[in-house]
Amino acid sequence: MSSTIRFRRATSSDVAALTSLVTSAYRGESSRSGWTTEADLLDGERIAPEVLRADIERPDSHVIIAKRPGDSTHELVACAHVARDKDAAYFGMFAVRPWLQGHGIGQAVLAEAERMTREELGLERLRMTVIDVRLELIAWYERRGYHRTGEYLPFPYGDERFGTPKRDDLRFAVLEKTLT
Repeated sequence: MSSTIRFRRATSSDVAALTSLVTSAYRGESSRSGWTTEADLLDGERIAPEVLRADIERPDSHVIIAKRPGDSTHELVACAHVARDKDAAYFGMFAVRPWLQGHGIGQAVLAEAERMTREELGLERLRMTVIDVRLELIAWYERRGYHRTGEYLPFPYGDERFGTPKRDDLRFAVLEKTLT
Protein backbone atom coordinates (compact mmCIF):
# COMPACT_ATOMS: atom_id res chain seq x y z
CA MET A 1 0.00 0.00 0.00
CA SER A 2 2.82 2.46 0.77
CA SER A 3 3.96 2.42 -2.88
CA THR A 4 0.73 4.17 -3.87
CA ILE A 5 1.23 7.12 -1.53
CA ARG A 6 1.64 10.58 -3.02
CA PHE A 7 3.06 13.52 -1.07
CA ARG A 8 2.44 17.24 -1.17
CA ARG A 9 3.07 20.17 1.10
CA ALA A 10 0.23 21.47 3.21
CA THR A 11 -1.29 24.90 2.75
CA SER A 12 -3.37 26.97 5.14
CA SER A 13 -6.51 25.49 3.57
CA ASP A 14 -5.48 22.07 4.98
CA VAL A 15 -5.46 23.11 8.65
CA ALA A 16 -8.90 21.72 9.57
CA ALA A 17 -8.31 18.38 7.82
CA LEU A 18 -4.84 18.03 9.34
CA THR A 19 -6.06 18.86 12.84
CA SER A 20 -8.71 16.16 12.47
CA LEU A 21 -6.20 13.60 11.14
CA VAL A 22 -3.67 14.19 13.91
CA THR A 23 -6.33 14.08 16.63
CA SER A 24 -7.80 10.84 15.22
CA ALA A 25 -4.39 9.14 15.39
CA TYR A 26 -3.61 10.09 19.00
CA ARG A 27 -6.67 11.09 21.00
CA GLY A 28 -10.11 9.76 21.80
CA GLU A 29 -11.77 6.45 21.05
CA SER A 30 -11.00 6.55 17.31
CA SER A 31 -7.28 6.48 18.07
CA ARG A 32 -7.61 3.16 19.89
CA SER A 33 -8.03 1.30 16.58
CA GLY A 34 -4.37 2.10 15.84
CA TRP A 35 -1.25 1.49 17.88
CA THR A 36 -0.11 5.12 18.20
CA THR A 37 -2.88 6.18 20.58
CA GLU A 38 -2.10 8.48 23.48
CA ALA A 39 -5.68 8.21 24.78
CA ASP A 40 -4.54 6.73 28.10
CA LEU A 41 -2.01 9.54 28.57
CA LEU A 42 -3.75 12.68 27.31
CA ASP A 43 -7.14 14.17 26.45
CA GLY A 44 -7.94 17.19 24.32
CA GLU A 45 -6.17 18.54 21.28
CA ARG A 46 -3.00 17.01 19.85
CA ILE A 47 -2.26 20.09 17.76
CA ALA A 48 -3.81 23.54 17.95
CA PRO A 49 -4.90 24.97 14.59
CA GLU A 50 -2.98 28.21 15.20
CA VAL A 51 0.25 26.28 15.90
CA LEU A 52 -0.26 24.22 12.75
CA ARG A 53 -0.93 27.31 10.63
CA ALA A 54 2.28 28.91 11.93
CA ASP A 55 4.24 25.72 11.08
CA ILE A 56 2.86 25.77 7.52
CA GLU A 57 3.74 29.44 6.99
CA ARG A 58 7.20 29.47 8.66
CA PRO A 59 10.32 29.48 6.44
CA ASP A 60 12.32 26.20 6.38
CA SER A 61 9.26 24.38 7.73
CA HIS A 62 7.35 21.80 5.70
CA VAL A 63 4.14 20.04 6.67
CA ILE A 64 3.93 16.91 4.53
CA ILE A 65 0.60 15.44 3.51
CA ALA A 66 0.26 11.85 2.29
CA LYS A 67 -2.68 10.82 0.12
CA ARG A 68 -3.62 7.78 -1.90
CA PRO A 69 -4.65 8.21 -5.54
CA GLY A 70 -8.40 7.97 -5.91
CA ASP A 71 -9.21 9.05 -2.35
CA SER A 72 -11.48 12.05 -1.91
CA THR A 73 -9.92 15.49 -1.97
CA HIS A 74 -10.15 15.82 1.81
CA GLU A 75 -9.05 12.27 2.74
CA LEU A 76 -5.54 12.69 4.06
CA VAL A 77 -4.00 9.38 5.13
CA ALA A 78 -0.90 10.65 6.93
CA CYS A 79 1.14 13.74 7.71
CA ALA A 80 4.33 14.94 9.34
CA HIS A 81 6.22 18.16 10.00
CA VAL A 82 9.90 18.75 9.18
CA ALA A 83 11.58 22.03 10.06
CA ARG A 84 15.07 23.45 10.38
CA ASP A 85 16.11 23.65 14.04
CA LYS A 86 19.66 25.01 14.20
CA ASP A 87 22.04 22.26 13.01
CA ALA A 88 19.40 19.56 12.50
CA ALA A 89 15.84 19.16 11.28
CA TYR A 90 13.02 18.59 13.73
CA PHE A 91 10.44 15.90 12.92
CA GLY A 92 7.01 15.98 14.51
CA MET A 93 3.24 15.93 14.06
CA PHE A 94 3.60 12.45 12.56
CA ALA A 95 0.21 10.80 12.14
CA VAL A 96 -1.32 7.96 10.13
CA ARG A 97 -5.06 7.23 10.08
CA PRO A 98 -5.56 4.59 12.80
CA TRP A 99 -7.21 2.02 10.52
CA LEU A 100 -4.33 2.32 8.02
CA GLN A 101 -1.52 1.87 10.54
CA GLY A 102 0.69 -1.17 10.05
CA HIS A 103 0.59 -1.02 6.22
CA GLY A 104 3.89 0.78 5.55
CA ILE A 105 2.43 4.27 5.23
CA GLY A 106 4.33 5.53 8.28
CA GLN A 107 7.61 4.18 6.92
CA ALA A 108 6.95 5.95 3.61
CA VAL A 109 6.21 9.25 5.37
CA LEU A 110 9.33 8.95 7.53
CA ALA A 111 11.44 8.22 4.42
CA GLU A 112 9.99 11.33 2.73
CA ALA A 113 10.82 13.43 5.82
CA GLU A 114 14.38 12.11 5.77
CA ARG A 115 14.66 12.90 2.04
CA MET A 116 13.38 16.45 2.62
CA THR A 117 15.85 16.92 5.47
CA ARG A 118 18.80 15.97 3.23
CA GLU A 119 17.74 17.36 -0.13
CA GLU A 120 15.59 20.39 0.64
CA LEU A 121 16.89 21.59 3.99
CA GLY A 122 20.49 20.46 3.35
CA LEU A 123 20.83 18.90 6.81
CA GLU A 124 22.34 15.59 7.88
CA ARG A 125 20.48 14.95 11.13
CA LEU A 126 16.82 14.48 11.97
CA ARG A 127 15.72 14.94 15.57
CA MET A 128 12.41 14.32 17.31
CA THR A 129 10.80 14.14 20.72
CA VAL A 130 8.66 11.23 21.91
CA ILE A 131 6.83 10.91 25.22
CA ASP A 132 9.28 8.67 27.05
CA VAL A 133 6.67 6.21 28.35
CA ARG A 134 5.76 5.40 24.72
CA LEU A 135 8.26 2.52 24.64
CA GLU A 136 6.66 0.76 21.64
CA LEU A 137 6.88 3.96 19.59
CA ILE A 138 10.49 4.60 20.62
CA ALA A 139 11.32 0.99 19.66
CA TRP A 140 9.71 1.56 16.23
CA TYR A 141 12.01 4.55 15.64
CA GLU A 142 15.04 2.67 16.95
CA ARG A 143 14.42 -0.10 14.40
CA ARG A 144 14.66 2.63 11.76
CA GLY A 145 18.04 3.89 12.95
CA TYR A 146 17.09 6.53 15.52
CA HIS A 147 18.73 6.54 18.93
CA ARG A 148 18.05 8.22 22.23
CA THR A 149 20.37 11.13 22.84
CA GLY A 150 20.02 10.95 26.63
CA GLU A 151 18.36 14.36 26.63
CA TYR A 152 14.85 14.87 28.03
CA LEU A 153 12.54 17.84 27.68
CA PRO A 154 9.65 18.72 29.99
CA PHE A 155 6.06 18.13 28.93
CA PRO A 156 4.19 21.48 28.53
CA TYR A 157 1.83 20.98 31.47
CA GLY A 158 -0.78 23.73 31.61
CA ASP A 159 -0.63 24.49 27.87
CA GLU A 160 -3.90 22.98 26.64
CA ARG A 161 -2.91 23.57 23.02
CA PHE A 162 -1.07 20.24 23.35
CA GLY A 163 -3.62 18.31 25.38
CA THR A 164 -4.70 17.68 28.93
CA PRO A 165 -2.41 15.18 30.68
CA LYS A 166 -3.89 12.25 32.61
CA ARG A 167 -0.55 11.63 34.36
CA ASP A 168 1.97 13.84 36.12
CA ASP A 169 5.13 12.00 35.00
CA LEU A 170 5.23 12.83 31.28
CA ARG A 171 8.36 14.12 29.59
CA PHE A 172 9.90 13.90 26.14
CA ALA A 173 12.90 11.77 25.16
CA VAL A 174 14.96 13.25 22.34
CA LEU A 175 15.76 10.83 19.49
CA GLU A 176 18.10 11.50 16.57
CA LYS A 177 19.39 9.92 13.38
CA THR A 178 22.30 10.89 11.19
CA LEU A 179 21.16 10.65 7.58
CA THR A 180 23.66 9.30 5.05
